[in-house]
Amino acid sequence: MKQVYLSAAAVAAALALSGLPARAQSNEITIGISISTTGPAAALGIPERNALEFVAKEIGGVPLKVIVLDDGGDPTNATTNARRFVTESKADVIMGSSTTPPSIAVSNVANEAGIPHIGLAPFPITPERAKWSVDMPQPVPIMGKVLYEHMKAHNIKTVGYIGYSDSYGDLWFNDLKNQGVPMGMTIVDEERFARPDTSVAGQVLKLVAANPDAILIGASGTAAGLPQQELRDRGYKGLIYQTHGAASMDFIRIAGKSAEGVIMASGPVMDPEDQPDSALTKKPGLALDTAYEAKYGPNSRSQFAGHSYDAFKVLERVIPVALKKAKPGTPEFREAIREAFLSEHEIAATQGVYNFTEKDRYGLDDRSRILLTVKDGKYVPAK
Repeated sequence: MKQVYLSAAAVAAALALSGLPARAQSNEITIGISISTTGPAAALGIPERNALEFVAKEIGGVPLKVIVLDDGGDPTNATTNARRFVTESKADVIMGSSTTPPSIAVSNVANEAGIPHIGLAPFPITPERAKWSVDMPQPVPIMGKVLYEHMKAHNIKTVGYIGYSDSYGDLWFNDLKNQGVPMGMTIVDEERFARPDTSVAGQVLKLVAANPDAILIGASGTAAGLPQQELRDRGYKGLIYQTHGAASMDFIRIAGKSAEGVIMASGPVMDPEDQPDSALTKKPGLALDTAYEAKYGPNSRSQFAGHSYDAFKVLERVIPVALKKAKPGTPEFREAIREAFLSEHEIAATQGVYNFTEKDRYGLDDRSRILLTVKDGKYVPAK
């Protein structure tokens, strides 16, 4: 596993040249991040890692030591990484992972150890995980609602579903049942596939045979393009809906012409240019997208880059509050960060405006979502 340090080396060097004493190592704030930079979820984890180039290197005058480990999308690896952050790195904050199953694993370790955890993928925050975990991505019900409202407005009566055979797929199928069905939709077929699968031909044939008015795909990253392409290749003509887990340029690259006309829930970071100036997400979204595309090329912006970038936007608000109560590296500091998650409000970031509470560990509202479609190979606002 590759380990990357974004530390206070440059700050220490500058202080040495100025004749001022360098900060003691114990004064660094240590942040451990487990993400998936290899494996099926690499299309999510790589942008999350890349975005770390554009985040703060110190907060409240205290340097940040950021340690990034690859978990390959595997919950066992994510657990190992999280335990290393606890025992070896003495982390003040833990982040990760890139997909739902390893995020649950990281959250479990963080809550056992009493360390603030910031999730970078949608995952269920159960009572056991609620004390120390908050989550950056939009919760499924917020994103699902905008999709079902679009379905209802377009007179969709029957819906087919194909999604991952894991907790992310479950989250979306359950939401479709809980929100979509009461809005008038009938689910006519449910199909599943594993993240590493290279074919969904059998599942798609069943969906096409069911002939629903629309199909919802509960997948993420490049794998979301697999059923999208197969459905069009098999002649399906209805509307296809994708979740915010697919909102990246890689989806268009993989799905090709079949991406045309898709309806996709997304965070605002994918299109800050079309937001009103009054939107609190516009300024940070433009800042990230401008820096990211200057480094990685035009149209390289990513929903997933926004998640890790936003985690540091949150820390920029909560760490100064915590520093007034305790020093980094102590249980008191970790507790102060946990408390500051709840005391700080209207934290503006690229993907939404965060207001965490004891009961709402996602902290987002309708300002965290937009609706996109693909036209001529580019994302544009959907109607």
